[in-house]
Amino acid sequence: MKKRTKIGSAFMSLALGVSVFATAAFGQMPEQAAKDSFRVLINGNGGEKAKAQQSFGTRWDFGANGFTTTVNEKQYQALLKNKNLKIELVDEVQLDNEAAAKPGASIQAVPSDQTPWGIEAIYNDSTIRTTSGGDGIKVAVLDTGVYTSHIDLRDNVEQCKDFTQTRSPLVNGVCNDRNGHGTHVAGTVLANGGYDGLGIYGVAPQAELWAYKVLNDRGSGYSDDIAAAIRHAADEASRLGVKTVVSMSLGSSSKDSLIASAVDYAYGKGALVVAAAGNSGPSSNTIGYPGALVNAVAVASLDNTVVNGTYKVSDFSSRGNPATAGDYVIQERDIEVSAPGGSIYSTSASGGYTTMSGTSMATPHVSGLAAKIWSSNKSLSNVQVRADLQNRAKLYDIKGGTGAGTGDDYASGFGFPRVK
Repeated sequence: MKKRTKIGSAFMSLALGVSVFATAAFGQMPEQAAKDSFRVLINGNGGEKAKAQQSFGTRWDFGANGFTTTVNEKQYQALLKNKNLKIELVDEVQLDNEAAAKPGASIQAVPSDQTPWGIEAIYNDSTIRTTSGGDGIKVAVLDTGVYTSHIDLRDNVEQCKDFTQTRSPLVNGVCNDRNGHGTHVAGTVLANGGYDGLGIYGVAPQAELWAYKVLNDRGSGYSDDIAAAIRHAADEASRLGVKTVVSMSLGSSSKDSLIASAVDYAYGKGALVVAAAGNSGPSSNTIGYPGALVNAVAVASLDNTVVNGTYKVSDFSSRGNPATAGDYVIQERDIEVSAPGGSIYSTSASGGYTTMSGTSMATPHVSGLAAKIWSSNKSLSNVQVRADLQNRAKLYDIKGGTGAGTGDDYASGFGFPRVK
């Protein structure tokens, strides 16, 4: 059996690849600060809108919601003066700054644990050595890209697309991950142990990966690119007649109309949307979007710490709205379920393995579980798979951590859904 080569250089493990937050909270990104170009959403009456499209070109066309394009400062000022057009700056997002990188373990060539604690926990089996399930289900991971040549991922890669490049809004066959966040997330969903069986295992190792790069190598991006990728995943699923989970370990502190509309579109076309709750806890009402949307499953993070007989909600994990807790009805700004997110060991963009923490890491556990459930009965609708996740979560109620009371609470939602 072929041996894996040891990676000698040490890296830092991110304490939270996590959610992304609007730059209004963290300052402007270089493009905006330089005032030399603006990503804008343009809408208005048919004639003026058509003229603007012809003049400036179209990055993404969202139909009745308008189209996006990039203009210089002079063009932007001229557009603002046109009373027949509605001009909005497209939201710029970036990885949460509160989760600074902290010294961690070196990236390893051969995993020290093939079934990390999160996998053992979601399978409810401390002795598990391999995982299974997910066959025929597509999981679209919208993130910083994926290192698709990773030995534990490459056989699962079905699509690889970049939505972030300037010259062309969609590039097929490219989804390079120089950040590492997306590769780590993908591994938790569907890492398959590699051809040599020495690698790591995700929740649903037979699922197919759609790697969609929507954030650049700094972990920054635009909401129109994310919205376009969500819609693209839904359209691809419809075109191919397949079941799809859209997994987003990203978010914003405020609601974005393009992303919200795209989530509704995807959910309406039969996709299941799973998104991180965010890392702004432990205060209440800190949940981020799109996780906070009604048509997205918001996932909180659990630590590998037992409190009151259950896993503890991570302090950093964003909380939902206490006013709507306890009713087992998902409303906007509600946490739906929780899953392992603290010190999660998974695939690295170097080709090895490393540890990260955050609701970003909790989300792929639930995305993988959804794929595993769906693959066992492909006649289920996305609504039925979601109900199954909720019912499984109720069986393992979370009582540990700030805001984690009994039942449907604002910290852990319905609870922790598990395989068994």
